[in-house]
Amino acid sequence: MFRLLTQRAAARELDDLMNSNTQTMSHSSAPNAAVDPVVEVKDVWKIFGKRADEALAAIKQDNLSKSDVLEQYEAVVGVRDVTFDVYQSEVFCIMGLSGSGKSTLVRHINRLIEPTAGTIKISGQDVGSLNRKQLRELRADRIGMVFQNMALLPHRTVRDNIAFALELRNVDSFTRSQLADKVIDTVSLQGYGDRMPSELSGGMQQRVGLARALAADPEILLMDEPFSALDPLIRRGLQDEFLELSKVMGKTTLFITHDLDEAIRMGSRIAIMKDGVIVQIGTPEEIVTQPADEYVADFVQGISRLKLVFAHTVMLQPDAFVHQGGSLSGSEYWPSSSSEADLDTLIGQAVGCDTPTAITDDGKLVGVVTKDVLLRGIQGES
Repeated sequence: MFRLLTQRAAARELDDLMNSNTQTMSHSSAPNAAVDPVVEVKDVWKIFGKRADEALAAIKQDNLSKSDVLEQYEAVVGVRDVTFDVYQSEVFCIMGLSGSGKSTLVRHINRLIEPTAGTIKISGQDVGSLNRKQLRELRADRIGMVFQNMALLPHRTVRDNIAFALELRNVDSFTRSQLADKVIDTVSLQGYGDRMPSELSGGMQQRVGLARALAADPEILLMDEPFSALDPLIRRGLQDEFLELSKVMGKTTLFITHDLDEAIRMGSRIAIMKDGVIVQIGTPEEIVTQPADEYVADFVQGISRLKLVFAHTVMLQPDAFVHQGGSLSGSEYWPSSSSEADLDTLIGQAVGCDTPTAITDDGKLVGVVTKDVLLRGIQGES
């Protein structure tokens, strides 16, 4: 398991060595609109084919479908008019089935794929305007990538694989070794630095891949289904460990997955893609409680709401509770929770209790949760 770097001394030691800015962001929190985004994707299109520009013009003029474009122009629409922002320390999940365009989209961030149209900015800098040297520096210094297939160098040790990005930056061998050993410790691979990749399990190889990305201390991590090939128990453990590590190191992460359960566990926000289009962006709670269309609704149908839906979404306003025949008399003696309490917590308070639950913020009654309200929340009728 990754060593959970929650102790201030450990975090400070790692930050001093790797020059990281440690900032934290709640798993479920939405970004502050007043803060400038780290990643800006605006009106991005990717059409594959020799007649991509013609196809794009025809789509904009006649609103052609993906199948129309393939038939008329022998071109494939990979990404269709996508816009979103990602903020500092956020884990932004892009979720979709195979062929939805999610991996194509994320490869635009570091310009492994050139867009047919649109702009991508990193901290305000237009990635499309960079020359080859600047683009190499962006990929080497500011963006790290972690893939499902780690593509570790088989003839190099774990330590040398992790230090490879630093070698490309002409960091001296002593410093490379020091940094690699520090990251090895961070991801709990102590004692494996001199092993070869072939001697490691799949989960350990994934850790080496993550450590290799972290060693260069990038501002942004691009993670393309990094855990999807692992056994369920190992996968869940790595998810939890990455979230703990992410909180300490404050990395801005774009996390690609085809699994909605994983997206909900990992994402500060989730973007759901279909046929190259982002059909909805929202927090896990918003995705589950307010699906944008039937496609999203079908995805979330089997998701448990107990840890995703909060009191502020289901509660009755005090006036509405009274209007429905309730009485606030004695509410100061009711069990109480904050507006951020989840359904699971509220159910625990309601069991064996004949009164509603008072929802309070700063000591003030802001809502009421009755057992009927809880049932509707569980059933998805909030």
